[in-house]
Amino acid sequence: MKANIEKINIEGIPAFRIETEDATAVVSPYGAHVLSYTVGEDDLLWVSGKSNFVEGKAIRGGIPVCWPWFGSAAAPAHGLARINMWNMEVPRDEADGSVTLTMTLEKNGLAAKMVINIGRALTLNLTTVNESGEPVKLTEALHTYFNISDISKIRILGFEDCDYFCSLAKVTEKQSGAITFDKETDRIYYAGSRIAVIDDPGLERQIRVERFGSDSAVVWNPWIAKAAAMPDFGDDEYPGMLCIEAANAGDDARTLAPGASHTLGTRISLI
Repeated sequence: MKANIEKINIEGIPAFRIETEDATAVVSPYGAHVLSYTVGEDDLLWVSGKSNFVEGKAIRGGIPVCWPWFGSAAAPAHGLARINMWNMEVPRDEADGSVTLTMTLEKNGLAAKMVINIGRALTLNLTTVNESGEPVKLTEALHTYFNISDISKIRILGFEDCDYFCSLAKVTEKQSGAITFDKETDRIYYAGSRIAVIDDPGLERQIRVERFGSDSAVVWNPWIAKAAAMPDFGDDEYPGMLCIEAANAGDDARTLAPGASHTLGTRISLI
């Protein structure tokens, strides 16, 4: 089956709906942003019903690209990538029936190339090249929002006995057993397995999340108070989402010498 690619518009933001034999996805050149990836009946990704779809503002959900900095290191928070229109090449059909999208962006002496492959798995590879004449500190994340049944009932496997930095308490702790949730969670996990599994009994599925070029992973859920404080996040939406982010964050920041490059990637699939 040859993939079907349809140009669409989401509240003024251009996007493409890609249907392959194995999956359906929605991707926008605004932010090089994957908005949907569906295998079977339920989307693996989550987008807030309160999200902005306006140029100059970030989209809340899907896979925002935090680049070339993560968090509040500079303004705007989480960098420039997610609020800029990327240059997009013509989509390419692959021999295995998947589709590859390539997008590029140049900012602040750095060149970014995002390669997205849509098929039985969803794979993103973000390559940064330092085109400036000075070393550059790079922090970044593929800020993936997963669609889940109930945050209080899911488990994340793969970070057992792993050290993590709690961004709320500003302390480093060690994970004991699977990750579960009963309050606001904002953590950077270091080392451990580069494969995590979301075990979701409510949707009767497990999602495999792989990381490449990453020694850190961010795990986040805003819970009640934080959700209520965010205008682009519904007050009652937090039980249905979870972020696991392939990252170069915290102690995993990368310094790129002039001419050097680094690739951060993630692969998402059903088990």
